Amino acid sequence: MKILFEMKNINQLNMTHWQILTLTILRITIGWHFLYEGLIKVINPEWSAASYLNNATGPFASIFTTLASNLAALGIIDILNQWGLVIFGLSLMIGLLSRWACLGGMALLALYYLANPPFIGLGYASMAEGNYLIVNKNLIELFALWVLFQFPSSKDFGLDRFFGNKA
Repeated sequence: MKILFEMKNINQLNMTHWQILTLTILRITIGWHFLYEGLIKVINPEWSAASYLNNATGPFASIFTTLASNLAALGIIDILNQWGLVIFGLSLMIGLLSRWACLGGMALLALYYLANPPFIGLGYASMAEGNYLIVNKNLIELFALWVLFQFPSSKDFGLDRFFGNKA
């Protein structure tokens, strides 16, 4: 349980260089995915989370559709989604405050999952690529970020190495 909150250098965990490299590559690729998704949304003035929220099918669908119908809330959601993806993605890629980026990324992915979970009988789940009965790509990426949170490679390969960040 101690590793949940304690920041250690991965080398102190007796990991091989290949294991550290694998975690670093995972961190960078997830960071790239977040950064790309965020930048695509930022540069497209027509983009909004409204259609995703309005198509929510999960148990919290009414909350998401209510948020989509409130223009002020939707504006805030759009900005937080766009720039959250950009900031978390960049942070993961360069390894600066990457544990915080993991937590932020997990929160975003959890919201995406809750809005449109791949449950039996929900129309959206059957139409989307990457949805496979309870587990979808959002859930997989969320758990990959959980692994990266547990084993932060940025203390070995990232800017956290130089700044001595504890988070």
